[in-house]
Amino acid sequence: MITAKKIAVAIFEDNKHLRESLQLLISSSNQFECIGAFADTRNVIAVINKLMPDIIITDIEMPVMNGIDATRLIKNKFPEIPILILTVFDDSERIFQSLQAGGNGYLLKNSSPAEILNALTEVYNGGSALSPAVARKVIQYFQTAPVQQNDYHLTTKEKELLQCLVQGMSYKMIADAMMISFETVKSHIKNVYKKLHVSSNSEAVAKAIKQKIV
Repeated sequence: MITAKKIAVAIFEDNKHLRESLQLLISSSNQFECIGAFADTRNVIAVINKLMPDIIITDIEMPVMNGIDATRLIKNKFPEIPILILTVFDDSERIFQSLQAGGNGYLLKNSSPAEILNALTEVYNGGSALSPAVARKVIQYFQTAPVQQNDYHLTTKEKELLQCLVQGMSYKMIADAMMISFETVKSHIKNVYKKLHVSSNSEAVAKAIKQKIV
């Protein structure tokens, strides 16, 4: 019997109890496995290069380098690896710094085990996972932010795809909705990222809402 390969997760969390709890939660699931858990971000690029995880979970307040700077650094080197921020901070400044750095999701540490696993699934499938309290702050910010008009020369298909991202749809859902292949979705996504000058779904969605592109 062939067993499906589990999705590999690396954790950066300085709280020993939480780090071990996350390891147990992830490795006990049918879909994921923890391939490394670290108490700080020392040599983070070398660690990621060696492990090549499918997903990264990181806290914000970390020894050596904070999670936001680490996210920016990782995304610059490995833009295809989704990063889920898991933190106690729900202030707007850290939320937007994390998303602008390339974070694919922002979850609060009071999230349930099921919510954490669902968030991992969401970011792995190309979506953006936000805790409800975080999502409210994102919406409030964009409702009051000044509008900057620029369509970035997006094609009709690219705008349609961006609208799907804004609605929280995964790549597979977008492929079904637009009746195109999964690979075509990924190709369109790359073009959208390039035109918007972003490197993640969360950044693309943030810019699309803030500047009313779709």
